[in-house]
Amino acid sequence: MIHRLIFHNDRIVPIGETRLSPGQAGLMNGWGLFTTMRIFQGVAFAYERHWRRLEKDAGRIRLPFAFDAAQVRRNFGELLAANHVVEGTARIYMIQNRVGFWRSDEPMPEVDLIMCTAGLPAHSDQARLSVAEHGRHAASPLAGVKTTAWLNNVWHLAEAQKAGWTEVILLNERGEVAECTSANIFCVKDGAVLTPPLSSGCLEGVTRAVLLEIAPRAGVPMIEKTLTLDDLYGADEVFITSTNRTLLGVSEISGHRYPVTMGLLAQQLERAFDAAMREYAAAKA
Repeated sequence: MIHRLIFHNDRIVPIGETRLSPGQAGLMNGWGLFTTMRIFQGVAFAYERHWRRLEKDAGRIRLPFAFDAAQVRRNFGELLAANHVVEGTARIYMIQNRVGFWRSDEPMPEVDLIMCTAGLPAHSDQARLSVAEHGRHAASPLAGVKTTAWLNNVWHLAEAQKAGWTEVILLNERGEVAECTSANIFCVKDGAVLTPPLSSGCLEGVTRAVLLEIAPRAGVPMIEKTLTLDDLYGADEVFITSTNRTLLGVSEISGHRYPVTMGLLAQQLERAFDAAMREYAAAKA
């Protein structure tokens, strides 16, 4: 549940007093960006990585990006303090206002900045995954961009959860494994951790990027490799990663069960990631 106070453009306001308009064309058609951050020990973990992705994605979708990273970070810190967030999660939204015919002449910034916080969502100890064919279009010019046009993801997730699954693996148009709706996916085979490359259409997740960086230091071989369902079914174990869940072991994929969830390599990565968060928080405190 979103906390009571949010940051909107230039001030902190109660969420019930925030005004968004049908004249904000990007709000109505999904022309915007967002990122979800983990709040750990009162600090937004890997803020710089999230900001770089926002900046890069803004260039890809032609979203005007006149924001200052340091100023937004200060505003973000004020919001965390106002909502008393020490452990939780947060989002930054950037919404294009002046695009297309269905926009208004109201006085508003070219791009709306919205920041909000929440607690950590509950999740199970293990994930059970279904599979969706053509769930990701790797050839799309917007593949891998975290836009606010998020219906494909939330619809697939809702359908999977209605059927009793935790998450769903999205295959691209070539039948390759891309990702889940809100998580990157990894498997362990022959003593190495494998994960789909960005060419699969998957999101360049921040947790994924951190793991790729720290895995060698943790003594864990990690390789970006095109994966199919057969690769997952033949793996020793599978796990998924996201901002809110970090690493989560997979117990089943569409009826195929795994005897091991969160084995030795996954545990090594989890410990290394926790150490990275603690080191980051200490440096930013």
